[in-house]
Amino acid sequence: MTKTIETEHVVIRSIAVSEMANNVYLITAKESGSQVLIDAADDAEAIKDLIASGAEDTSADPELQAIITTHQHWDHIRALPATSAAFPDAMTIAGSDDAEAITAAEGVEITRTVDHLDVGDFGGFVLQAIVLRGHTPGSIALLLRDGGETILFSGDSLFPGGPGKTWSTEGFTSLLDDLEERVFDQLPDETKVLPGHGDSTTLGEERPKLAEWRERGW
Repeated sequence: MTKTIETEHVVIRSIAVSEMANNVYLITAKESGSQVLIDAADDAEAIKDLIASGAEDTSADPELQAIITTHQHWDHIRALPATSAAFPDAMTIAGSDDAEAITAAEGVEITRTVDHLDVGDFGGFVLQAIVLRGHTPGSIALLLRDGGETILFSGDSLFPGGPGKTWSTEGFTSLLDDLEERVFDQLPDETKVLPGHGDSTTLGEERPKLAEWRERGW
């Protein structure tokens, strides 16, 4: 099932793939037809169909500008080789501290690495990288502001009910510190959070739980 969110200038389509129910997101600019795919997680054929469906959202000729990977974990990159091969003109983008691991795992060269607050203009919309260290060293969230709406593609760093999994006290503290300082302290409650698995949420829904998360340690 494809889910759709529409803002003033873009349409966001998403599907869930694999036994891990990974969310794959496609952003399509209504006027230019420019597209960005977030997390080629699995099922390359379903992803190709998702990209093709973006033609319904624009009168222009759709063009995939980039495939952005939120982090290096295997369940988020299994379809990256096939998808990048099918769309060779699309940039492959990942966080600087995860790019080498992605290439080592799947043999796909990352053509652009991003650091905290780096911005990409994709011809109809802008995405800003927010580095959230902890789930992996180079995990990134992607911030979209459009028509008064704020949307955060959070990867596996933030879900309804808590931060993403970490493997040490230091990793958990790093992730929660980054979430507080770089997300909750900077963005409004109305911000929609679109995670790497499962349902969406808002920062306003999650904000009252921050102290609870820190106390419980996960």
